[in-house]
Amino acid sequence: MEFTRRSFLKTSGLLAGGAALSSLPFLKSCAAAEMETNTFGIQLYTLRDIIGDDPQGVIQSLAEFGYKQIESYEGQMGIFWGMSNTEFKQFLDDNGLTMISTHANVFQDFEQKVEQLSEIGVPYITCPYVGPQESIDDFYSLAEQFNEMGQIASDAGMKFAYHNHAYSFEEQDGEIPQVVMMENTDPDLVKFQMDIYWVVAAGEDPAEWMRRYSGRFTSGHVKDSSGGDDPESVILGTGTIDYPAIVDVAQQNGMEYFIVEQEAYTDTTPLDAAREDAAYMKNLDI
Repeated sequence: MEFTRRSFLKTSGLLAGGAALSSLPFLKSCAAAEMETNTFGIQLYTLRDIIGDDPQGVIQSLAEFGYKQIESYEGQMGIFWGMSNTEFKQFLDDNGLTMISTHANVFQDFEQKVEQLSEIGVPYITCPYVGPQESIDDFYSLAEQFNEMGQIASDAGMKFAYHNHAYSFEEQDGEIPQVVMMENTDPDLVKFQMDIYWVVAAGEDPAEWMRRYSGRFTSGHVKDSSGGDDPESVILGTGTIDYPAIVDVAQQNGMEYFIVEQEAYTDTTPLDAAREDAAYMKNLDI
């Protein structure tokens, strides 16, 4: 049953006198609940041009914009932005944020990274990129590696995921690399993060892939496209991707985390883009 302030007033009737006055704090809490934003995250790579100058200040701004979750990435300051893993978690806690994932070089010091992330309760470690390979056999080999990494992550109470780009949807040696990786990895050990922008850029239908591999795409990068022959990522809602429809299909097929990412800032700035993207996400039904 959906509970709203309107339904409360309807079912309880018009309160009067002292009863009405005594209920004011409760009514205020109901109104606040109605105004609470959706739970969504942002990939810190969106702020890559400025975050290195003031990581804490930038992340605090994201919390003020309404983000509740962050996905980090492995830059020059490391996954934890100059802090230890526990210091970073405390900083996020203090700002009402949760770290749900990080992009990382999973081919270097993987077990150490998993240990650090597991210690602070981060649910995912994500491989952000492998690049085009010389042959389709290389993607079969990657699938084997992903299974091994997935087992290591699982043993630590985490999950391993792979993040797509357009190249994994391009046919190679008569096969599609994305299909090879999805069908040769253990669904219990290897999840996938759908970068919806790159699926569209590859000429594919994100919803079709979500239905085809229901339960495998457990997180998604929400990034809009300008469209055309030379597309770039743009502020959400100003591009060509129908996110309300896609989000509905995503939720029906197991997507848990919706993570904003923007890679271009034509006529805007990273912080302004993050602010406007958050305003768009608040109106999505997630």
